[in-house]
Amino acid sequence: MTTTAATRVQEYTSVTPVLHLAFELGQAKWKLGFTPGLGQRPRQRTIEARELAALTQEIGRAKERFGLPPETPVVSCYEAGREGFWLHRFLVAQGITNQVVDSASIEVNRRRRRAKADRLDVGKLLYQLVRYRAGERKVWSVVRVPTVAEEDQRQLHRELLTAQRDRTRVTNRMKGLVATQGVGLEVGSTFLAELAVVELWDGTVLPAGLRARLEREWAKVELLSAQIRQLEGERAERLRSGREPAVELVRRLLQVRGIGINSAWLYVMEFFSWRQFRNRREVGGLAGLTPTPYQSGALSREQGIGKAGNRYIRAMAIEIAWGWVRFQPASALSRWYEGRFGQGSSRIRRIGIVALARRLLDTPRGRWDRVARGCCRVRRANRPLEGVTREGFAGAVGRIPDEVSGGGDARPPRIEGGSRT
Repeated sequence: MTTTAATRVQEYTSVTPVLHLAFELGQAKWKLGFTPGLGQRPRQRTIEARELAALTQEIGRAKERFGLPPETPVVSCYEAGREGFWLHRFLVAQGITNQVVDSASIEVNRRRRRAKADRLDVGKLLYQLVRYRAGERKVWSVVRVPTVAEEDQRQLHRELLTAQRDRTRVTNRMKGLVATQGVGLEVGSTFLAELAVVELWDGTVLPAGLRARLEREWAKVELLSAQIRQLEGERAERLRSGREPAVELVRRLLQVRGIGINSAWLYVMEFFSWRQFRNRREVGGLAGLTPTPYQSGALSREQGIGKAGNRYIRAMAIEIAWGWVRFQPASALSRWYEGRFGQGSSRIRRIGIVALARRLLDTPRGRWDRVARGCCRVRRANRPLEGVTREGFAGAVGRIPDEVSGGGDARPPRIEGGSRT
């Protein structure tokens, strides 16, 4: 009897050598870590911060040290922080594959006291970079790096929010100062006139030092108010005459009742004009609206939302949820909220509004892209959206018909109900 022997052909895949580079960025010094892979002692060097010529030299020396050819590809990483994304763009321009890592996602020792040093941190980053390149994608979270234009479009509304917070801080300080003297003085347009004639409990005038300080504080309020008006005017002008896809999407969102210029601009510029989401979990995770359960044996409790990610979007999403219940009471999500949380206590309603914010924010994949590509004029502005379920209000915006073809309204629609959201 003749049997046919199985023939096994062994195939070998050549492994291309790669130089791994990790950065520990500081204000004055940068710590660099190099290794070709696991099993080799890392090479660590320190250079002056932002010395790009020295960085290029150290990469070449590391290749010589490990016996790698000059054309060996380089893979690098650093933690997202104060250096921003300029270093990432420089590395990519040099042909280096770089990853910007969320520092909160990096594994650390959970002991009460652990050693902390730059050399230890760069070694940890280097080890995790090797694991990430080997296919362990969950070793950390990688930051989505925007382009220069995408990053620049976020400056306007962030500066506006900063100016508004600064003005609130100054006015609160002024109210506290006058309250220490037992004076009920409102911080408004007539503040200086009232300050000149206000009297204390015994009929005396305010002390000279306190009055001078309040006058200087009021000058700050006027300066910040002028800056706020200038920024709002610039935003309104871009909304009227801008032809960028992001501005077109802002105009489209303004057609929804309960959505104002602040929320529409923030949603588009921070989230949906340039980010690509694969599923609803990514949307909720980036907004910090994901649950954080704590389960161990028989113990099971909920710790609340994660509060990670974009704090601007998270705050605005909750504000929009309150406005949605008010301005869209007949929508499916408003009825769901009222039926499940509307009869509860104030604490239960606040918990429910976070759930509503998450459901409003959830959007099917690709829906926002179709909305962004649409250019239309809508004559009946601020219409209520019916049939809004799990897809969120963004999906409903995508269903608004193009009543008139063209390049969009030159003037944004008025928001009903006086909503300033």
